Amino acid sequence: MTAMDMDAAGAPILTRDGLRRFEEDGFTIVRGLFGRDEIDRLCAHFAQLHAAGPVPGHFQPRASKDPLAAYPRVMHPHEISEPSRRVLLDARLRSVLEVLLGEEVLAAQSMFYFKPPGARGQALHQDNFYLRVEPGTCVAAWVACDVIDRDNGGLEVVPGTHLMDLFCPELADSEVSFAREYVPPPPGLEAVPVDMAPGDVLFFNGSLVHGSQPNGTTDRFRRSFIGHYVGRSAQRIGTHYRTLTMDGERVPLPESEGAGPCGTEFAPQGPH
Repeated sequence: MTAMDMDAAGAPILTRDGLRRFEEDGFTIVRGLFGRDEIDRLCAHFAQLHAAGPVPGHFQPRASKDPLAAYPRVMHPHEISEPSRRVLLDARLRSVLEVLLGEEVLAAQSMFYFKPPGARGQALHQDNFYLRVEPGTCVAAWVACDVIDRDNGGLEVVPGTHLMDLFCPELADSEVSFAREYVPPPPGLEAVPVDMAPGDVLFFNGSLVHGSQPNGTTDRFRRSFIGHYVGRSAQRIGTHYRTLTMDGERVPLPESEGAGPCGTEFAPQGPH
């Protein structure tokens, strides 16, 4: 299967213009890749998972004034959740990723963000700062599970930074970011918002500077499912990432240095 395969309506999954934008800007959006019914089922599944939690090593809700403590992101949900595994290894994602990476694809990580009302965002950063894929980089597939815009803390990207090296991050503002690392936009470049609808998928290069602002709403979540992927030619990756073929076979890679979880979190904020 390739990204120029057709969707159910007979249109290419990834258009030539979409591929060009990925190459030139570092990101591209495939609108409506997942159906609304699929997204609704996925969100209902994570609501059930959260209600039944915690699952040590994946997510542990706790009492706190911080909304993200009550609704922490779920790390590697595909290891504890069959619906998550199906999304991570979805054939439609695979078909796009194989063109973007130019080779067979390995899945390295999954995450689910609830981002409830009032939650902090994640300061601008680069994913490969954490994954440390060598050689090359990773590609993220960021699946929107709600209407996502500036009000509820949608993603922002800095086009063109995928062509640059990894930056040495500064310390982020803990009042607006749950993660410690912050990469200022390079001179002459700026972050631009990416509005999305449920089922849209944003694909972006692991060197692309991106992040999000806090969820400023009082009644809207900003849920998203994220997969990180690497090409089969990758020789090393951080120890936190456990690579699989898109058929689900475990393919261990040697460990690279300096890696960590995707976003080093600040110390927890205190309880009520």
